[in-house]
Amino acid sequence: MINYIHSFVSPLGKILLCADKIGLSGLWFENQKYYAAGLDLTHAVTVDESFSDSEFPIISQTRKWLELYFSGIEPDFTVPLHLTGTDFQIEIWKHLLEIPYGITTTYGKIAETYAENHSLPHMSAQAVGNAVGHNKISILVPCHRVLSTTGSLTGYAGGLERKKHLLLLEQSFDKYRD
Repeated sequence: MINYIHSFVSPLGKILLCADKIGLSGLWFENQKYYAAGLDLTHAVTVDESFSDSEFPIISQTRKWLELYFSGIEPDFTVPLHLTGTDFQIEIWKHLLEIPYGITTTYGKIAETYAENHSLPHMSAQAVGNAVGHNKISILVPCHRVLSTTGSLTGYAGGLERKKHLLLLEQSFDKYRD
């Protein structure tokens, strides 16, 4: 499958976008942990700034989404996503998609929900944290909205300063979802 890659300049640094015919499959801050993990560059096409919206609609939609987001506006549309990972990771990432803009939750709460949904006596918050940390579509799959059980900032592959900035942008730094 062909991957289309594009560089987007954000207020927090360069972002690499990756899309295929299904949807956005990657969004990484330059030099972040797990940068471009799993990206197959052998079949990659670089999309430059002069592309047309109709040529690369997913890249175009993602750029528009990010422009709104970084201007402090909650985007009112979704970008098609192509989540790739283990079944467990994908389920956790889908849970992240349910966390509303401006709201946070904890690794522990996600673990509790996962355990309940699977009739398990317990699920490790650390296992959830590992899946969250390997999220390939930063910001749009909002892993930055997940905090430690105490409500402190932990574990963001893009860096804690970026996580704090994203939460402040959403005005959710002092809120967390029960």
